[in-house]
Amino acid sequence: MPYMQMKDPEENHTVCMGPLQTSNKQTISHPMLLKSNHQLKDARKTAAGKGRNNGSRRGTKGLKMERLLEEAKVDSAPASCKSLMFPRRPDYGQLGTKCMVKANHFLAEIPETDLYHYTVTIIPDVNSQKLKKAIMAQLVKLHRETDLGMRLPVYDGGSNLYTARSLPFTSKEFSVTLIQEEEATGDIRERKFKVVIKFAAVARMLQLRELLSGKPAGTPQEAINIIDIVLREFAAQRCLSIGKSLYPPDVKKSQKLPGGLESWRGFYQSIRPTQMGLSLNIDMASTAFIEPLPVIDFIAQILSKDVYSRPLSDEDRVKVKKALRGVKVEVTHRGNVRRKYRISGLTTQPTGELIFPLDEQMNMKSVVEYFQEMYGYTIQYTHLPCLQVGNQKKVNYLPMETMQQNGYDQDPYAKEFGISVDHKLASVEARVLPAPWLKYNDTGKEKEYLPQLGQWNMMNKKVVNGSTVRYWACINFSRSVPESTAHGFCQQLIQMCQVSGMEFSCEPVIPIYSGRPDQVKKALRYVYNAASKKLEGKDLELLIAILPDNNGSLYGDLKRICETELGLISQCCLTKYVTKVSRQYLANVSLKINVKMGGRNTVLLDALSWRIPLVSDIPTIIFGADVTHPESGEDTSPSIAAVVASQDWPEVTKYAGLVCAQPHRQELIQDLFKTWHDPQQGTVSGGMIRELLLSFKKATGQKPLRIIFYRDGVSEGQFYQVLLYELDAIRKACASLEPTYQPPVTFVVVQKRHHTRLFPSNHKDRSSTDKSGNILPGTVVDSKICHPTEFDFYLCSHAGIQGTSRPAHYHVLWDENNFTADEIQSLTNNLCYTYARCTRSVSVVPPAYYAHLAAYRARFYMEPDAPENPKTRCTRTGNGPCVRPLPALKDKVKNVMFYC
Repeated sequence: MPYMQMKDPEENHTVCMGPLQTSNKQTISHPMLLKSNHQLKDARKTAAGKGRNNGSRRGTKGLKMERLLEEAKVDSAPASCKSLMFPRRPDYGQLGTKCMVKANHFLAEIPETDLYHYTVTIIPDVNSQKLKKAIMAQLVKLHRETDLGMRLPVYDGGSNLYTARSLPFTSKEFSVTLIQEEEATGDIRERKFKVVIKFAAVARMLQLRELLSGKPAGTPQEAINIIDIVLREFAAQRCLSIGKSLYPPDVKKSQKLPGGLESWRGFYQSIRPTQMGLSLNIDMASTAFIEPLPVIDFIAQILSKDVYSRPLSDEDRVKVKKALRGVKVEVTHRGNVRRKYRISGLTTQPTGELIFPLDEQMNMKSVVEYFQEMYGYTIQYTHLPCLQVGNQKKVNYLPMETMQQNGYDQDPYAKEFGISVDHKLASVEARVLPAPWLKYNDTGKEKEYLPQLGQWNMMNKKVVNGSTVRYWACINFSRSVPESTAHGFCQQLIQMCQVSGMEFSCEPVIPIYSGRPDQVKKALRYVYNAASKKLEGKDLELLIAILPDNNGSLYGDLKRICETELGLISQCCLTKYVTKVSRQYLANVSLKINVKMGGRNTVLLDALSWRIPLVSDIPTIIFGADVTHPESGEDTSPSIAAVVASQDWPEVTKYAGLVCAQPHRQELIQDLFKTWHDPQQGTVSGGMIRELLLSFKKATGQKPLRIIFYRDGVSEGQFYQVLLYELDAIRKACASLEPTYQPPVTFVVVQKRHHTRLFPSNHKDRSSTDKSGNILPGTVVDSKICHPTEFDFYLCSHAGIQGTSRPAHYHVLWDENNFTADEIQSLTNNLCYTYARCTRSVSVVPPAYYAHLAAYRARFYMEPDAPENPKTRCTRTGNGPCVRPLPALKDKVKNVMFYC
């Protein structure tokens, strides 16, 4: 069935679609939400036999979503819509072997009474949360026993204050005096503030209690936030707070780290509504703090070089400036006077060349002279730049060599608010899902295999579909790898590929070429052109590149040139693996090469025998999507979005991938669907979803009649916004292909960065643990510690290697396919055995994993210093910032798993 052309050639705009009668007899006129009745009927033939109420449920969802989309005006990012209800849990899973596990959740009992909310206004205005809390702490200390009526309030550091009982007033003004040291200058001064506390509202706990009892209710975020603030208040006064983690300063440091850092141990805590009640989730946390040592020693560790006798290069200075920005330092050149400063920058000139105005008459003095005359201190490292501390109006120069740098039963705030926390880890019923049978090629000794404890190997097995590599070449960028060694390695790799089931020519098109790491483009162009000339019009198919172990930007430059300029698949191998070859390494590389060249390593036996519920019955496409953001400290770099989609129904093993750049730290994927005006063609539709749907149709000969969308990297606070925006983009992309084309969508968020951990109830029972002492792969939990009403589950799909296994958290935000708990849990777990790069089950469902790999790869495509030209000119998304688009992937690359 071909996709229908959408454009009206006479009107030059997208054809508007008429209303459609849904199964609940109500009319939907929104073009993006049309359902094709015959498609939905076909899509649910199998499920109809199971007695599901398909029609009315889906029709109601469609109407609800349409109203939300209309309200949100989703041409731009829609606001969170609290009237949207995520799917209720359809049932509890039954599949698998039952067992008990422990979870790091602690039941918190809360009072039946409501709480009281007050607003706080501080005059003059204060920006620092730390200062605001100090002001309020002083106010409570002075007035608790009098004006506050013995109440012990909690304060969020902003404009909100909460009490367990009402205060004796509705509005009152207080005077607070603080004596503090200025961070910028080190001066001690007295500051006076006025604080106005005013009654705002009664914070009702009814909705929270209803949610915890299992009644359908929106998440009462305010009530949860208040409980969270109460349980953090006491610990936050004694610990250093970073995000939701707390680090006691007196806890023994765990270890020193490279780069002048040290690891501190602390704990994370967060309050969550669960089926067992309100749960306090507590997890171990660790973070890197700058070690208290002289700044010059710190810089020497950052740069890993001698800085005591050599000046810094421009590149070094930029690196040091980034590392030191915002760091607090303490001066030691003033005897007993130890003042603290916050570093704001680094001078461009060495200390020995710095001068500054000594007075208003602009009499100048050098920094070296000033420290000698004022403090009797002779600066030793005059070749290094100075630290800039203070603000822009009053900048101080400091030479680098002069600096150094939970019991809830006793918690008075928990007691005040009537909150008690259980001391025992929650015991939770879990199930261990069975591993799926894997299918390999019939020419191998083992045609089918059942993994044991989440892992297997390629002995006696051949990949299910071996690719063919006829024309290949090799570039050796490593000076420590002789030509003979490089040739021997390539021969061993080729032999492994052949043993694995691939057809691989034994000799390269041209002899192995030795390239310089600083001339990667020249080397690639030479090899590509030389091979093309010899092949007389045929294309080079694969490049094997041997890289130095420390290769800087070489890897990224090579991938960018190969994938966006040459359209060439590449496989990079580090020197340490080339000089000391292991069979395991060769086997892993052969698996990567096979899928990069269009082959398949293994497939699920159930896929080939058409036995996967809600995948095998009709053509189904499985998407994975992720957005990666720049590292902290990168203030302007764009975020990178990636979407992959299966291209081989019914096997769902091959995934094509697309990438795009979007505004800095923007989580909503902007290019899922887009339209633009073309002078000749009129309104043109495009975007990643549309392109991947078209490639699925081209690869399989059929259009998808069901969509399963795994979305990675979304925090709970973004659920509503991401769902509304991205589901709408999916619908628009489908409708742009055919007026009535609206396959049912299941939208699942995948979370790895959460703090729930699962432990075996009995560590001594080897039948219930893997080799590392973790819970068994396939362990799933959908009760007790999961959401009271919504459709979520925790799945540990992998075998632990080191440390405590972290289960992935899956949350179904939209489900028009009406999955049962067993169906979505089993599908997700089974897919984790199809990851192409290794013979292990992985911790995150592969389409989400692949999207993450593709987004990470695309960051190498960015050329921030590239000259402006029409093809790479930045574009704007709505009224957002200008973003330079990534160079386009070549067609030969984007239709295979280039990111593996």
